[in-house]
Amino acid sequence: LPEVTAGADLGGLIAGALASSGRRFDDGDVVVVAQKIVSKAEGAIVRLEGVVPSARAAQWGAAHGKDPRVIEVILRESQRIVRMERGILIAETRHGFVCANAGVDASNVEPGFVTILPEDADASAERLRAALGWSCGCHVGVIGSDTFGRAWREGVVNVALGVAGLRPLVDYRGSA
Repeated sequence: LPEVTAGADLGGLIAGALASSGRRFDDGDVVVVAQKIVSKAEGAIVRLEGVVPSARAAQWGAAHGKDPRVIEVILRESQRIVRMERGILIAETRHGFVCANAGVDASNVEPGFVTILPEDADASAERLRAALGWSCGCHVGVIGSDTFGRAWREGVVNVALGVAGLRPLVDYRGSA
């Protein structure tokens, strides 16, 4: 895929890349898409130049060598701060995810910008599912995924932030 920017037709880009590779989707395939490109395509990007850090963000940033504007964005994206320790900020997002920096990320974006998680990741997955279905002529499932580290542990896990076109959970309660 080319660099994804705000307003990009993500479904069209994915369908085009797939066609260029000589492959195709079949009914029932599941497409896993990185949250980063969904956020970029949807314009879930914050320009740090316009962020005014609160006293809390300025203090914490100074104490841990972090950009206080990024800390301010993290605080704004947080429903609750779980822990602020040793330069690591663990937060619960308004979506209910507990992760580092409330999902705010400066990787793979231009300097001076950060991405935030999509407002409604299930709706984002549904829009992409519909676009891929239209472009490819088949019914696919879509998972919007992000990599979460676990604080003070080694390794990472992939987390489904948004899902469309498939049942992400099967409830076996009460079943034999």
